[in-house]
Amino acid sequence: MNTVDRLSVLKTYKLYVGGKFPRSESGRVYEVTDSKGAWLANAPLASRKDARDAVVAARKAFGGWSGATAYNRGQILYRVAEMLEGRRDQFTAEVAAAEGLSKAKAAAQVDAAIDRWVWYAGWSDKVAQIAGGANPVAGPYFNLSSPEPTGVVAVLAPQESSFLGLVSVIAPAIVTGNTVVVAAAEGAPLPALSLAEVLATSDLPGGVVNILSGRTAELGAPLAAHQDVNALDLAGADEELATELEKAAADNLKRVLRPGTVNWTADPGTGRLLGFMEMKTVWHPMGV
Repeated sequence: MNTVDRLSVLKTYKLYVGGKFPRSESGRVYEVTDSKGAWLANAPLASRKDARDAVVAARKAFGGWSGATAYNRGQILYRVAEMLEGRRDQFTAEVAAAEGLSKAKAAAQVDAAIDRWVWYAGWSDKVAQIAGGANPVAGPYFNLSSPEPTGVVAVLAPQESSFLGLVSVIAPAIVTGNTVVVAAAEGAPLPALSLAEVLATSDLPGGVVNILSGRTAELGAPLAAHQDVNALDLAGADEELATELEKAAADNLKRVLRPGTVNWTADPGTGRLLGFMEMKTVWHPMGV
């Protein structure tokens, strides 16, 4: 067949829930455009029901993921980075279109995202050493503190950084044993939906990361109020929405991270690694 006559195969983007790729239960989609307003794709417009289904999937996956060894979690995250490297050109094109960047600047963003994923993978078996340890107590006891994952974390991905910011909020949450439900950037969800394809073909168990696209406020409300969500990352919420979601999250005493303005290219530090962890302290009598 002459290539001039070839019919283009348009990509159908889908949600990523429980390791599978469903369409929104509502059947809705919305147009995603580039920085100049040109049409790129139709993305699924996730509903409150999709958000609830994602929480169920994340809870189901939590036991196995949090129970895996830290070393194994690090290996799996590094495998994801390997696969991201192999699809570097695809992500560069999607970031360039989403954020209106030149190819060179978009490539730099993608490279930084992959490097950051590797960086967080390396923390898997080290974070307990900086967050836990022996505590000095006045008595004949050993007193030891050890960090544990919080549980299911709902993440509103940054709106202005479609890939580097996305990686910067997902990786630190899951490397410590949490599972996540992510609301992708409303105006630029395609890098997140493509990331789902990488996660599905890596060794990451289904349900550890669940990715939804759609209206940030529409998805944020049910996630903040959900009784089986343990923590909330408001990276992608504006001031008004963040205030509303904080109030909803208070109903079951969720941990809430409200970081304000963030430079996603800067050194991330360990704040997000420690932000969604609980401390378990054990007292043990000291032998005489």
